Amino acid sequence: AAFISIQAFPALLDLPQELEVSAVSCGSRHTAVVTRGGELYTWGWGKYGQLGHGNNISSDQARRVEHLVAKGLRVEEVVCGPWTTYVRV
Repeated sequence: AAFISIQAFPALLDLPQELEVSAVSCGSRHTAVVTRGGELYTWGWGKYGQLGHGNNISSDQARRVEHLVAKGLRVEEVVCGPWTTYVRV
């Protein structure tokens, strides 16, 4: 099982420099951000597929949700629940 660090205090997020975050939401063990360009990045615990990467892999690194990009969808809003992630496109 992958070890995912838990941050109990604010920490700097390492995203590519050209990205500007317009929205953020935190679930019980995962986080998602929407960029000004309408892309979704997620990281954290992924056991139930809540990261949106098509698998159940957890990650400490923010990763872009490629499925939304492939479909040409622009994310407007994100809301994370305990083991879910909802997006408005």
